[in-house]
Amino acid sequence: MTIMHSPSTKEDILQYLLKQGQAKAQELAETLDITPQATRRHLKDLEGEGLIEHQATQGGLGRPQYIYSLSKQGRDRFPNRYGEFAVSFLDTLKETVGETQVKEVLRKQWERKADEYRQRIGEGSLKERVERLVKLRQEEGYMAEIHQVNGKNGLDGQRDGYILAEHHCAISEVAESYPTVCGHELEMFAAILPDCTIERTNWINEGEHNCGYLIQFKNDY
Repeated sequence: MTIMHSPSTKEDILQYLLKQGQAKAQELAETLDITPQATRRHLKDLEGEGLIEHQATQGGLGRPQYIYSLSKQGRDRFPNRYGEFAVSFLDTLKETVGETQVKEVLRKQWERKADEYRQRIGEGSLKERVERLVKLRQEEGYMAEIHQVNGKNGLDGQRDGYILAEHHCAISEVAESYPTVCGHELEMFAAILPDCTIERTNWINEGEHNCGYLIQFKNDY
């Protein structure tokens, strides 16, 4: 079977791996009707972008064979309706047990998440902990990054710190319907960085282009 080409052969490869689960380079070349050399080049690029991964298998004598599959980041490129399902689930829960119980469920969720983050972030300098936090957020689908700021530049006037910026919210649909989750997120960051003050500087829900948090050591640290 030969697949008709879309504008991007790389997208063809990602689509094929999504449907089949995994494939060897030769299989991709034959199925997509492209040369083995071009296939290997595309696979190298996609792996460099973090969209696919491979594992080696030894099939007898000679070089090991590489089997390619989508990484988590690669799977996340494809549309899903998880947000819609989550909102529908919370709506049904509110109708069943009431708004107060839904708020309690959301509070328990952020407490559980805070415990998980604390265990994975561990100890270290503020820079090390914030960098680990950003990595965790990226793994969950947030387009997160940090910027170091200097108190002399006017953000605080006294203390240095970091801006955590999230340009894409992985729970945007839930946040639109249940904005209290954003308040819980702020509490969660404060719980996992107890020696710091956390201040929201930007909020997507208010029409800004990202969510931003100013993270600084408390005055008594």
